[in-house]
Amino acid sequence: MSDSSPAPADASVPVVLEVWCELQCPDCHSALEDLRALRARYGDRLELRLRHFPLEKHKHSFAAAQAAEEALEQGKGWPYVESVLDRVAELDRRGESLLVEVAGELGLDSEEFDTALIDGRHILIVDADQAEGKAIGVTGTPTYVVGGERLDGGKSQEGLRERIEEIVDRLLAAKA
Repeated sequence: MSDSSPAPADASVPVVLEVWCELQCPDCHSALEDLRALRARYGDRLELRLRHFPLEKHKHSFAAAQAAEEALEQGKGWPYVESVLDRVAELDRRGESLLVEVAGELGLDSEEFDTALIDGRHILIVDADQAEGKAIGVTGTPTYVVGGERLDGGKSQEGLRERIEEIVDRLLAAKA
């Protein structure tokens, strides 16, 4: 006879907040403050998971998504994402040269960055994220998915952090 009751939630496993983001998006830049506040509030109990959703209207967004994957591979994914988002207007003007420059500023291997942008080694990850985003109804950035709920920040950031906190608090309480 098997026990069909659900396994107890593991309190050591963080709640995952998927952040559907585009690194040339002014709204994603505006969302940085909320993401930093969430990270400060929850620490290791919340995992921010970057998901890529480059928009066609931003010509450098696909390259920026690939660069973010290279930064993740080199161990500085979120610092890189935040640095690029802090320079959205500059990315619009300078393109890929800024992406490589930011890598160097963070102590990453900028030659490897340049090579990764040329050889396209991260294209499949970016394409897969974008396809999954479309499949779950992402239409703009930022969009958040936490606890099975999709929250669209592309129209307005107002109240989103509070809503995310409500969901995360509920999920963490269920694990306790």
